[in-house]
Amino acid sequence: MNITTLNKVFLDMFHVLPRQAFFAPGRINLIGEHTDYNGGHVFPCAITYGTYAVARKREDRVIRLYSMNFSEKGIIELSLDELDYDKNDNWANYPKGMIRYVKEAGYEIPMGFDCVIQGNIPNGAGLSSSASIELLTGVLLDGLFELGIPRLDLIKLGKKVENEFIGVNSGIMDQFAIGMGLKDAGILLDCQTLKFEYAPVNLENQKILIMNTNKRRELADSKYNERRAECEAALAQLQQKLSIDALGQLSEEEFNENQTLITNETVRKRAKHAVYENIRTLKALKELKAGNVEALGQLMNQSHISLRDDYEVTGVELDTLVEAAWNHPGVLGARMTGAGFGGCAIAIVANEEVENFIANVGVAYLDKIGYEADFYVASIGDGAKEIEMEEAL
Repeated sequence: MNITTLNKVFLDMFHVLPRQAFFAPGRINLIGEHTDYNGGHVFPCAITYGTYAVARKREDRVIRLYSMNFSEKGIIELSLDELDYDKNDNWANYPKGMIRYVKEAGYEIPMGFDCVIQGNIPNGAGLSSSASIELLTGVLLDGLFELGIPRLDLIKLGKKVENEFIGVNSGIMDQFAIGMGLKDAGILLDCQTLKFEYAPVNLENQKILIMNTNKRRELADSKYNERRAECEAALAQLQQKLSIDALGQLSEEEFNENQTLITNETVRKRAKHAVYENIRTLKALKELKAGNVEALGQLMNQSHISLRDDYEVTGVELDTLVEAAWNHPGVLGARMTGAGFGGCAIAIVANEEVENFIANVGVAYLDKIGYEADFYVASIGDGAKEIEMEEAL
């Protein structure tokens, strides 16, 4: 698949050729799970899977959108003067919300446009296809109309679309990683202050394997709310003695000295994960700056054990994938990524072992779980941007 294909579809749909092309990636979180709402850090990166668009300005105020991923929906037509949420517009509500909030932020969009979109982010793999479409629309508007929107503002508008227009209560990590991604680099991000730092992730001899459990994540939302409440309870008890605003402010030593303030053992384990996982993100930054990718693998392993034993959000499917990965030669590290209870795990695997890894881990998973996992080989790529019309997908 390449831009030529999108150009051909555009010509078929709109009877002219597009003028500009854009890309926004998906993302994974390398380490730092369930830390964001505990005042800690996350460590995401953009990946080379993503969403592409070709577009051309129109003379009127009509916007026509066509997705090759939802071809059965046909062309969805919008007006610049009518940008309210409409469930009948299906996937197009993501670009629609972005257009609306860019306009409301004071940027002038004087005319409509035609657009063809195509994504190669695996469906349901938790790699943030919605944030990818939001940021894709952002860079498209910025590029078509030369708006000069600061990147951080674009990221915040994407989050606003997710939270207020679509109605999903998520944090800023997805939009941030997609908007600020850098080839061969992870991003240590403080979700509260939005302070961030890049760290080199030099995987010349390895690939990132994304392993999708294909399990429906029906538990994730209720358990997520339960874990948040447990962490808030732990924080309240620690605040009887410590002047802290979040668990992420504690060092391991401070937590160990004061953990008996948390009276419930389960709640204490939840807090321990939040504190130790945040420290792991800081260690990952330090090790990667020193060029020690092997240490990142070890920290990923520790992260999964903590998520399994202390935070209890993994489940048999994720544990089966990760433990099979740990037992395979050439694996630097593996962990679940995302909210848990299904979704995906990631592993860093030596190039020469990738095919064997997919075969062997796949068999181990099928034998134990009874259905197949899906595997995707990923690299760390750039964030959302305008691309050359000839640039390959």
